[in-house]
Amino acid sequence: MDLFEYQAKELFAEYGVPVPQGKVASTPEEARAIAEEFAAAGKSRVVVKAQVKTGGRGKAGGVKLAGDAAEARDLAAQILGMDIKGHTVHRVLIEEASDIAEEYYFSFLLDRANRTFLSICSAEGGVEIEEVAATNPDAVAKVAVNPLEGAPADVAAEIVRRGKLPEAAAQGATEAVTKLWDCFVGKDAQLVEVNPLILTGDGRVVALDGKVTLDENADFRQDLESLAFAAEGDPLEVKAKEKGLNYVKLDGQVGIIGNGAGLVMSTLDVVAYAGEAHGGVKPANFLDIGGGASAEVMANGLEIILGDPDVKSVFVNVFGGITACDAVANGIVSALELLESRGDDVSKPLVVRLDGNNAEVGRKILNDRSHPAVRQLETMDGAADKAAELAAK
Repeated sequence: MDLFEYQAKELFAEYGVPVPQGKVASTPEEARAIAEEFAAAGKSRVVVKAQVKTGGRGKAGGVKLAGDAAEARDLAAQILGMDIKGHTVHRVLIEEASDIAEEYYFSFLLDRANRTFLSICSAEGGVEIEEVAATNPDAVAKVAVNPLEGAPADVAAEIVRRGKLPEAAAQGATEAVTKLWDCFVGKDAQLVEVNPLILTGDGRVVALDGKVTLDENADFRQDLESLAFAAEGDPLEVKAKEKGLNYVKLDGQVGIIGNGAGLVMSTLDVVAYAGEAHGGVKPANFLDIGGGASAEVMANGLEIILGDPDVKSVFVNVFGGITACDAVANGIVSALELLESRGDDVSKPLVVRLDGNNAEVGRKILNDRSHPAVRQLETMDGAADKAAELAAK
């Protein structure tokens, strides 16, 4: 389970690792208000940082320096909603600007191959560590950590020395490494990474960024739900998770529902191929309702997809096995009735392809219901082409 940067820094601060002060905003006005708080404290310059669980934010334009509160608001407006490597920005971290003298790299991670823990330290931070290791391997120190001994001051000092950090940063970095180990162990982490770990102009060592991956198997010990990870993601993914659906938001226009991950992946490919003939229409999501899904699960899936404003048409592709096609058809009918009873718009075209167990019964159920939004086709290719055509219109 990956954390957002601001969540990682909250854990660092809990263990005494120095981090810059910052607050999270979900709107430009919230960003402005936070920046004004910093300005009132004599810190007019702030950094606006996209909160997504992926790297490369700076290169993508997701990290910007603002000179005042008005600029912070404008930059937040630019960054919020941005797509960074398939991740939509829903939050920005407004953080005090740091006086950076030097940048380093440090991490603790689980070394599965050698069945131990590993520390990685380098005086060359601020860039991807893989790039440093490839171009200058001598600059990257990899030091195994005995799990029974951990990283007390002497071990941490040796890691810092082998990482070739300068004398000016040695003491601060050693203290930070010991505290990061405490965080790593205390939170059952699989990865704790700081890139960059900086030396400030006044000689302090500060974790300017943070990446943490926690072990979900330790939930009984750590109460991971209290961190509210899902609530920070795409609203549709949050809602789908609450309903127990295996859903991933994509950037296309054709909503996809299928039973079985393999069938859904094939459906994505077929829709993408068909969409090339209709102006580049693409799949809008991945949604696998599973091999034994009930009518209720189908209804929940349709509710999520029809609630996506990017979706222009929906393709339901089901091969009846454990889940018979009549159950799927009843789920579609139930979903449409539920949405209509709430006053929701159900006018988006729904292309359905049923095959396998009780396919004829399922088709009859849909024909008898005769909903104006529903269209049935017998083949996957034909249904994909129709769904792409309707989305393009």
